[in-house]
Amino acid sequence: MVFVYGIACLMNHWHLQVEEFSKTNQVILFDIRGHHKSTPVSNTSNFKMEHLAFDIKALLSHLNLKSAHFIGHSFGVPYLIKTYEQFPEIFKSITFINGFARNPLKKLFGFEFVEPFFNFIREQHRKSPDLWNMLWRGMIDNPLAFQIAALAGGFNMKLTQFKDIEMYGRGVSRLELVYFFELFEQLLQFDGRSDLELINCPTLIIAGDKDMLTPISFQKEMHEAIKNSEYLLIPYGSHCSQLDFPDFVNLKLRHFVVKYSKD
Repeated sequence: MVFVYGIACLMNHWHLQVEEFSKTNQVILFDIRGHHKSTPVSNTSNFKMEHLAFDIKALLSHLNLKSAHFIGHSFGVPYLIKTYEQFPEIFKSITFINGFARNPLKKLFGFEFVEPFFNFIREQHRKSPDLWNMLWRGMIDNPLAFQIAALAGGFNMKLTQFKDIEMYGRGVSRLELVYFFELFEQLLQFDGRSDLELINCPTLIIAGDKDMLTPISFQKEMHEAIKNSEYLLIPYGSHCSQLDFPDFVNLKLRHFVVKYSKD
């Protein structure tokens, strides 16, 4: 089982799944390009989705694995969609959690402000990189940082343990801004809707009905496009449903993986 997290995240997003599935399965986690131990990246032009897809293929080849069950969260979903387009033979199954096949932030809260704001911040960083890098890393020293991280990361504050939100905040602050900009641009530009119809391996789509970052309509869009896919809507689930309701998500995920596992 290969777990893929989203932009500015870290392996801790999967710790409750690792604890459960490592008892019975080979569980594989890795830092996506530009994150944590997958740094430095010498050429920032190599952050295209096709480059990321090659990382997964290379990972499996390095581990002498022909195929695996893949689970992606948030940006990990378009990451896997692109990987499937290039290497469908390595997929036993796919699980999408709070994901999307196209930019979900186009009209966040009904307004088109994310992309203009992103472009503005990116341009300011180009003008004063040291200043903005300091501000970015200074998040960790701000008493409001973790509350902001909770909102930005789409956590359900009533369900997710605060230590997980705290670790997310620390992880965000340690990501190089230049890497974040390159990956976030990939998110804004990605449109994998035409690739969804190509997916013919078992697919489970998990959505949270309180997800403020990825509307349910984006999950349903994938479900309708992928033939014979399964769809699960989690009541009160946020953008991090696997942390909100780990027991429920693990139960459904185990049932799905077992059903499509072959000796």
